[in-house]
This record gives sequence, structure tokens and C-alpha cells, in this order.
Amino acid sequence: MKHETNHKKIFGYIAMALVMAIVVTASTALIRMNSNATAEPATLSQSSTVVQSPFTAAVQQVRESVVGVDNYGQVSRGGTIYGFGFGFGPGRQPDRDDTREVLQGSGSGVVIAKGYVVTNYHVVDDNIRLEVTSGDKTYPATVAASDENLDVAVLKVEGLDLAPVTLGDSDQLNVGDWAICIGNPLSFTGTTTVGVISALNREITDTTRDAYGRRTEYVNRMIQTDAAINAGNSGGGMFNVAGELVGIPSRKYTSSFYSGASVEGIGMAIPINAVKPLLEGALSGQISGNVTSPGNQESNPAITSAGKPRIGVTVTDMNTSNYAVASGILPTGAYVTEVEGASPAEKAGLKPGDIIVDVDGNVITSTKQMVSILQAKEAGQKVAVKIYRVEGLESIENYEDIPEGEYIDLTIELAILDNVKQ
Repeated sequence: MKHETNHKKIFGYIAMALVMAIVVTASTALIRMNSNATAEPATLSQSSTVVQSPFTAAVQQVRESVVGVDNYGQVSRGGTIYGFGFGFGPGRQPDRDDTREVLQGSGSGVVIAKGYVVTNYHVVDDNIRLEVTSGDKTYPATVAASDENLDVAVLKVEGLDLAPVTLGDSDQLNVGDWAICIGNPLSFTGTTTVGVISALNREITDTTRDAYGRRTEYVNRMIQTDAAINAGNSGGGMFNVAGELVGIPSRKYTSSFYSGASVEGIGMAIPINAVKPLLEGALSGQISGNVTSPGNQESNPAITSAGKPRIGVTVTDMNTSNYAVASGILPTGAYVTEVEGASPAEKAGLKPGDIIVDVDGNVITSTKQMVSILQAKEAGQKVAVKIYRVEGLESIENYEDIPEGEYIDLTIELAILDNVKQ
């Protein structure tokens, strides 16, 4: 009985100890809850460190030197745009009171010297007026020099006093280098996009017309980038991280012509080293003028050449409505239908079927123009004549059968001939 009593006492002590432990635990938890309720709230740590991208300094350095370029044309009340390159032949020339000025398109440009801006040729092509914009200011601009095939134009901008950028060396670029593009896409001025140089020396083939109206193909080697380039970026700047101008954004690809697949991140820029000769020539005054196709032809009135120096040919205007001329298979100019025997033209090698496209550096767009140039000279003077020759052209009836011709330079001495042919 005594042993059983001892067990009961021991169990009693254990039970009492457990009750005390529970009370102590509950009290501790209550104390902690009260302590947390009265504690100060936690605060977030703050840092004064300013983190900049590797592009910030370069963008701040050149961003103000990227400007807008606005191209204005004329539109008639009927909606026909004049000076925008639509259609062939002279057409109806509008009366001054029958037209109004319209904004044909906008692009970007980069200041490369005081009062000079470089942009794309296609940004300023077929304009009647150009304006350069910087912030809320506008400046009149004219084309100082251009290269249509390269798609580059240099503008002279009166009153523009922005700091010029530094020209880089595009030959030193490597695939993977950073590319910073700044321009005015969709009129969002000073937009900066960043990517990398995706490829170098991409061969891009385009079709254009030469100075005499003939369609030709040419190849440019361009810089490929994945920096975003959109409508309005054309003519802006592609810069390296040092803020040097290394390229002129020119185009982007949005789809594949062959598959119709959507394309993203493929833009092209003209290497600045390819542009430098034109820039240097424009700034020095050694290169000037716009590279354009010849204008519309005039009708050929009766020509009286009696007593005037001649070369001894019969010529007629090229028909600009003819498909071969309109599509650029053949150039415009004065078409030779007959060459007099023993004449200066025959002695120089001129043949029927030749097309005279240039006389002494003047692009020939009509027979009237050619005759005027020749009659202003004296007998015995020599003239430089450029012709386009397709062998057997006079007997070809189907334009699809016209083979490739060639340009030939001739020197012809003028003389007084008895009859009145040119």
C-alpha cells in the first residue's frame, strides 16, 4: 500500500509540473505578443547610389545634334502630287492658284558641321521645299550634295548653330559591338534605341535610274543591327558608346518578300566611312548638286540649222510613254535616225540607233536642247558626246528582246555642212 501511495505522489508532482510549464509558456507568449505590439515598425534600407547604363553619356553628348527633316511637295485640288515622282511624261503642269503645299514625309538628320546636316537621299527626294527642325525651331534647308545610289544627302541649313557630332571609323566595328540609334520615328523626336551590330558588309542590291533615266542595279555594303529602326529614323544617327557617328540608319525589314514571314530586329545602316567622301566634298565645295534623273522631255519643234555648225545627224525625241523608256530599259535622250556620210558624226563613229544622252556634260532630255547646245558653238570646236548603244536597236520591235547596251564616249568636231540636218 505504501508503494502504491508513493506512485500516486510522484504522478501528482509530474502533473503539477506540467501545469506550471503550460502557465509559464502561455505567459511568455503573451509577453512576446505585447512586446511586438508596442515595437517600432521596420524601415526599408535606402541607397544613394546612382546606376547609369553604358549608353547614357553617349546619348547626352549627341542627342541634341540629331534633327528632324521635313520634305514638302505640292498637291493639286484634284489630289495629284507634283514633285513626288509619280507617272511619266510632262503631264499637265498646275497653275499656281490650283495647288497647295503638303508635307510629303519626315525623316531625321545629323549635324556634321556648322550649318550642315547629313540625311538619307530618299528623305529629301522630289521636294519643292525642305525644313530642318530642332526643338520648336525650324530652319530652311537646301541640298548641297547628294548620292542617290548611296542614299545620302548633305543639307545646307542657314542659321543652324548646333554642335556637330564626331565622325567615327566604321571599319573598326565588330559584330557584337553596341549600336545606339537616335532619330524621330513617327515624329517622336530624339527617340533612342539600342542594340548590337548584328552583321557587317551586308550586300544590299537596289534598283535605281542613272543620270540618263536608265534603270540600273547597284550594291551597297551595309551594317545590320537589331536596334529598333522605324519610319522617321531614316537619316538619323547610329553611334558607338563613345558618341561617335558610325552609320546612317537607312531601312528596316518587316517581312520576307518570298515567304511572307514576319521579320523583327533587322535594320540596315550606311557605314560612315562610305559617306565621308561626299561629306568632305560638300564641305569643301568640290561636290555640289543633286543626283537626279533627267526631267520631262519637250516637244521637238522645227529646227533650222542653215549656216550653223552641226555634227551631221537626224535625231528625234525618245518617247517617254514607250515602255522601254518608261521602265528604264532605255535612257532618255536624242535618238539618232540617220547619220550623214562623211559628216563629223560618221567620222567619230556615231551610228543610227544610238541615243545621245550627254553633250559637253549636259544631260540631254530633248532634241531641242541638244540643238541649242551645239548651235551655241563655233565651227571647228570639239564637243564631248556620250551615247547609249544597243547593237541593232533600230530593228528591234519587242522591248522584251532589247539586250544590254553600253555607254560610249565620243569626241566630235563641229562643221558647217550644206544641208540643214543637225
